[in-house]
Amino acid sequence: MAQFDVYKNPSRNTKKAYPYIVDIQHELISDIATRMVIPLGRLNHFKNEQMQGLTPDIEYEGEKLLLLTPQIASIPARQLKDPVGSLSHFRDEIISSLDFAITGI
Repeated sequence: MAQFDVYKNPSRNTKKAYPYIVDIQHELISDIATRMVIPLGRLNHFKNEQMQGLTPDIEYEGEKLLLLTPQIASIPARQLKDPVGSLSHFRDEIISSLDFAITGI
């Protein structure tokens, strides 16, 4: 598992609105049974609204998605099977959204 790997959402209940989740946990914290993740939500499920700095647009697989930082969660690592991609090229945006959520800047 690598930081910023993308996985298909394993939840049958939420994967229509949130098709992917992003593993944001650093590899140094790999001895625990959970991983910190942020869902990627389909923009149209959120009335095409985003919160500047907190929910940046992420283009993935040709679809415009929102990084839903306020919905950060942990998930059992065993549920994250095979990554389908990486958002490492969006590292700055992801880290900035986390900083904004925590510090307001």
